[in-house]
Amino acid sequence: MFGQANVLAQGEAAFPPSVEDFYLPSILPWGAENSYWFTKITAMVWLAVGVLIIFFLATYRKPQLVPTKKQWIAESIYGFVRNNIAVDMIGHAGVRFAPYFTTLFCFILLTNFFAIVPLFQISPNSHIAFPAFLAVISYVLFIYAGIKHHGAGKFIKNSLIPPAPWYILPLLIPIEFFSTFLVRPFSLAVRLFANMFAGHMLLLVFTLGGFAMLNANAWLAPVSVLSWVMTIALTFLEFLVICLQAYVFTVLTASYVQGALADEH
Repeated sequence: MFGQANVLAQGEAAFPPSVEDFYLPSILPWGAENSYWFTKITAMVWLAVGVLIIFFLATYRKPQLVPTKKQWIAESIYGFVRNNIAVDMIGHAGVRFAPYFTTLFCFILLTNFFAIVPLFQISPNSHIAFPAFLAVISYVLFIYAGIKHHGAGKFIKNSLIPPAPWYILPLLIPIEFFSTFLVRPFSLAVRLFANMFAGHMLLLVFTLGGFAMLNANAWLAPVSVLSWVMTIALTFLEFLVICLQAYVFTVLTASYVQGALADEH
């Protein structure tokens, strides 16, 4: 964002920003004009994975009865997800899903947080591919959990046939199929993507808009300052959205697993 702002300030960039701003060039030193597979977005995903692996390995390498500060932070994160998401949503059986939910929560939180970190300032989740991949993993998890718990036949029956009069079932079964097996992964992915995409666009518009007004007319200088003040305010709002979306994605995944394990529809 700062790079785009500097370019705009020098009068070399167009305003307003567009969707094309999300398609970043390659950061590889060779073949950059034709290679788009390793961009800053890809680097951030790998960085998030590396940070999480190193952090949890380092904190649990030598666990102590009286935890160190790093161990306390790691245990607090895991305890929050286990107790407030896994157990609250699924019950005692949710404990075995807590490691996945913790990994999911931490990964989404960290990749979302890149959206307000200087020099990064975009979340990988503002590209639909990453939320879609996470949604597919959660989708496979709750179907696998349901089939393992009930067997394929009973799981499909519980998922598709609600407790309703027989003459309504021809209408309800397609609705249940559409809702359970199509809408759930789609809504998981789109909810996360849309929030991070919209947040990034808002920050871009107000940041670059300030430079655009400053370059357009000296009389608009006070308004440009107001635009940057709004950027700061929206950054704090974006921080709340970042945390909320990580929590919501994890809670919805847990609710889908709970529904798959339930003995009744």
